[in-house]
Parts: sequence; structure tokens; C-alpha cells
Amino acid sequence: YFCGRLLVRTTADPMALSRVMIKTVHEIDPEQPVDTIQTLEQVRSDSIAAPRLTTILIGLFAVLALVISAAGIGSMMALSVSQHTHEIGIRMALGAQRTDILRLVLRQALMLILLGAAVGLAGTFVLTRFLESFLFGVSATDPVTFGAVAVLLAVVALLACYIPARRATKVDPMVALRYE
Repeated sequence: YFCGRLLVRTTADPMALSRVMIKTVHEIDPEQPVDTIQTLEQVRSDSIAAPRLTTILIGLFAVLALVISAAGIGSMMALSVSQHTHEIGIRMALGAQRTDILRLVLRQALMLILLGAAVGLAGTFVLTRFLESFLFGVSATDPVTFGAVAVLLAVVALLACYIPARRATKVDPMVALRYE
């Protein structure tokens, strides 16, 4: 009893030749069952279905983590701006322009983002050794990938900080001075 695969190369539609292939197999061995007929494309697609699903799920979870992180960073920045409303009001009362306030808040955020990126990159260099078996077509310490991810995270963090920074520029100095 032979249990295997028969591969046929053809320039015609492979499924159109399935009856001829079954007939030819039965002419050689009438007892040989032919139960599944698939194109090479279907076999390839079935063989990579599980890794593809895993990759899609990891990508979706990564996007979800990025959105949650951006919301958290934006919330923390909004809290920081609200805690410094009095200081911002004093700066504006003393002549600071809206662009100066925006720059001040974004500079503070950028310092925290750069610190977080440095700590994250250091941790990533250590942890990628454990994930090396999951990587395809890229080394565990690929500098282009590390740089691209760090830049993406920094841009998302800065965008998350922009809304609270814009809100800080709209502080009315008189209201802020009466605030505390």
C-alpha cells in the first residue's frame, strides 16, 4: 500500500486534468485510493496557513499595543500639562508665545521619549536572543529594524503628546493664575 503524493507538471488547468490523473493511477494500481486532489498553490497555501495566521495575530496585537500606548502617553502628558497649568500661565503672562509653550511641552515629552527609547533598545538587545527562532529573513540585532521601530514609536509618542501640548498653548494666563 503506497500512501504518498503524486505531482504532475502541466501547462493546462491542473484541476481539468484530475480525472485523467485518477484514471491513470487506477490503470497502474486499481486498489490505489485517490482521495485528495489539490493544485500546488493550494498545498503551499495550506502549509503556510498557520504561520500566516500567527503573523497576522501578532501584527494586530502590536497595533493594539501601539494604540493603547499612545493613549497612555497622551493621558500622562495631559495630566502633566494640567499639573503645570499655573506655571504655563505665569510664562504666558510674562510674554511667552504659544509656540514657546508648545516647544517647551514637546521638548519635555521628547526627553522622556528618548530615555524610553534608549531603555527599550537596551532591553530589546537582551531579549531578542530568546526570540531569534521566530525571526525570518532578519537577524536578531538588525540595525535597520531596530532603528525603524524606534523611530515609529517615537513618532507615535510625539503625536500622542501633541494634543496635550496644543491644549497647553490655549491656557488663559488670568485663569491659570487664579487656578491655585
